[in-house]
Amino acid sequence: MPRYVVLYRFTDEGRKRLKETVHRADEIRELNEAAGFEVLGHYWTQGHYDLVTVVEAPSEEAMMNGAFNIAQTGNVTSETLRAFTDEEMQRIIGPA
Repeated sequence: MPRYVVLYRFTDEGRKRLKETVHRADEIRELNEAAGFEVLGHYWTQGHYDLVTVVEAPSEEAMMNGAFNIAQTGNVTSETLRAFTDEEMQRIIGPA
């Protein structure tokens, strides 16, 4: 399955509801896992981003749909990065 790193920043609305962030993340995890995603981890961070999530999605289309569903809540903005393992990258660049 394709793997993604998603970088989140709270919106003004999300900051107003900050005390609910862990609960919301658990709800999103459950919805994503029911849709066939594997949530490898989510981490609240210091610095430019407030939350980082690593997921494997069943397809690129499923990932886009999941990102849109989260965006509709209005609590965060996100940047999604496709992530490649060592093995995937070696296949992409070919033999050394």
